[in-house]
Amino acid sequence: QVQLVESGGGLVRAGGSLRLSCAASGRTFSSCTMGWFRQAPGKDREFVAGISRSGDRTYYQDSVKGRFTISRDNAENTGYLQMTSLKPEDTAVYYCAADRSYRRSGISTRGRDYDYWGQGTQVTVSS
Repeated sequence: QVQLVESGGGLVRAGGSLRLSCAASGRTFSSCTMGWFRQAPGKDREFVAGISRSGDRTYYQDSVKGRFTISRDNAENTGYLQMTSLKPEDTAVYYCAADRSYRRSGISTRGRDYDYWGQGTQVTVSS
């Protein structure tokens, strides 16, 4: 069992930066792929970024490539999403999630493949 708690959200102006954290409890965090998702009002939840168990592989949604960086510290049971050059369209509730399955296809972008979810943290980018 893994419990996830996000933090670091807030209000920022366009062009600004935020770093989200995802604190995990439980001994199996390092054996899970970690992902960040977001959901804007009136829109479906979407994949933002994912990182492999060891942290050696990452994958990003096209709209955040070059602006967001996902990372993890398994020794600290914590994951991160560094967000720079933020845009108003990045406004959403951001969720971290953990996928305990090994997948030959690599990092899944499908929410239903993730077993554990945090409660979410609000990110608001003003223009």
